[in-house]
Parts: sequence; C-alpha cells; structure tokens
Amino acid sequence: MTTTSHELRDFLPNELNTALAGREVVLVDVREPDEFRNARIEGAVLHPLSRFDPAELPPGEIVLLCGVGKRSRMAAGLCDRAGRTVAGHLAGGMAAWAAAGLPITSG
Repeated sequence: MTTTSHELRDFLPNELNTALAGREVVLVDVREPDEFRNARIEGAVLHPLSRFDPAELPPGEIVLLCGVGKRSRMAAGLCDRAGRTVAGHLAGGMAAWAAAGLPITSG
C-alpha cells in the first residue's frame, strides 16, 4: 500500500529487510554521496536530498532512507507535493538499520 507523506509509513529495519529480500520495494537513499559511499544498504539507489527530484525516482514501491529519518520525511514531503506516492521510509534511518545488526556495504 502506498501512502502520502501525511500518513507516511514507518518501516522497521527487519520489516524493510524482508521487503527488500522479496523485491517488494525500491529503496531510495536521500543522503549525500559521501555518506552513501561510507555505509549503505545493498541495492539502495542514491537520490541526494540536496538535488532531489521526485520525477527522477525509479518506478515501484519507493521506501525512502536517510541517516536517522529526518531527510527521508523531507523527501516524502517533496514527493507528496509533486503527486508521487511513496510506500514509506525507514524509521530511524541507517542508524536503526545498523543498530538492528543488518548488513551494511561500503566503498
């Protein structure tokens, strides 16, 4: 189910991991390129908030991701204003993902 930012769904880390494994969602990372290089979730697509354009997002059920959840909510607002729905965002961002002990890629 897709929602607007008014009712933005909070994905928990394990829930997102399962959705990614099942190819149910497309993960869009809105952090900056240096943050993405240092630590990212395998399969995430980079669309930095500093130059974020909802029209450039890939097709599919989009889940937004940032460091702690603030920028992903901002990106969801931009999507909402542009008429682009998103499935939700990773509650707590990369910090929550790391705290859950889930795999992180770098380089």
